[in-house]
Amino acid sequence: MKVVSSIIVALVIVLTTIGVIALWPDSNAVPKDQNPYSGPGVSIIKATVTKSQPLECGSGGEGPDGITEVAGKCADVTATTSSGTARFTLDAARAKAGIEVGDKITVVKFAQQGQPTAYEFYDFQRGLPLTLLAIAFAILVVAVARWRGLFAMVGIAVTLLALTKFMLPAFLAGGNPLLVAVVGSTGIMLVVLYLAHGISIRTTSALFGTLAGLAITAVLGLGASGWSHLTGIGSEDDTLLAAVAPLANISGVVAAAMVVAGLGVLNDVTVTQASAVWELRAAKPDAGALEIFASAMRIGRDHIASSVYTLVFAYAGSAMTVLLLIVAYQRGLAEMATTEQIAQEVVRTLVGAIGLVLAVPITTAFAVMMAPPPPDIQFQPPLAGPQPGRRRATAN
Repeated sequence: MKVVSSIIVALVIVLTTIGVIALWPDSNAVPKDQNPYSGPGVSIIKATVTKSQPLECGSGGEGPDGITEVAGKCADVTATTSSGTARFTLDAARAKAGIEVGDKITVVKFAQQGQPTAYEFYDFQRGLPLTLLAIAFAILVVAVARWRGLFAMVGIAVTLLALTKFMLPAFLAGGNPLLVAVVGSTGIMLVVLYLAHGISIRTTSALFGTLAGLAITAVLGLGASGWSHLTGIGSEDDTLLAAVAPLANISGVVAAAMVVAGLGVLNDVTVTQASAVWELRAAKPDAGALEIFASAMRIGRDHIASSVYTLVFAYAGSAMTVLLLIVAYQRGLAEMATTEQIAQEVVRTLVGAIGLVLAVPITTAFAVMMAPPPPDIQFQPPLAGPQPGRRRATAN
């Protein structure tokens, strides 16, 4: 079994490498210089708020597009920059959210020739808190998981590298999104699984289950996105992306996103199932394959239930603003669920959940087949006939 699995893994590595080479995006086809704040005389600079005063700006009612505006006062903000003083008006929504003296922000500086320099609020500076949180996370992971935690951190770096250097540019350059997602996800799993969990037959069984789950998710995602008529244009960002990257297959990215989104939970489930089979085999070395499979599936069913909840809660947390708007508009959830923006997330969650559920028995079956068999009982032949007080052992 080790030889066969090694051959299969080697074949997967070769095919994935060929796929990456074939799908690698042409740098000339990837949109560049599309940042609206990178034009002549336009720059983003750091600043510190030194003064903030309420300003009556007539905010409220409905805007020209019929969307309700935030009622309240704007803010007249003064901030210091490396080149002088910046003054700008903050809209009512952001002013209501709060801006105080001493806040570190970034502003857009417009220094057009022949015109007075103007400033516009861009965002708060979040580099320090994000960096400290990332460092704390990395330290805790390594402290608790030790070498495996360190390798998991390396796996995160590999994942980000694969996304930013291969998958996302390939999407923008007009590559087949689903094929790129499957090839890229396979490559990520090959590196991440063996890095975090070591090179072993147990990790290989988890890899096989993960690849099966990826294939199922890809097929279901392609069918479900077409069946549900998901165009990929569900928000202003989607429309902007379609304009900035005309070669990108936006509707195909919807199915590709389903593959990438389900990768983490899928990996979690398959690794857990493989580990459960190995532990059960160690605890009951004489148990048959069906008994081990049944015991591991009892663990898997609990994991399925908790993972499905995880998918739903993850979406509810990320889409809290949309859900709040649904309640505020007093529109039924069933009605809103059919809109493009929410339907994408619903289909993504359901497809991911189906792939996850099916990956559990598949991974368990792989692990049972690949786990070490019960140890053979070695018998020593008698020297000269039956010995007193001993029974002759009969090999089964």
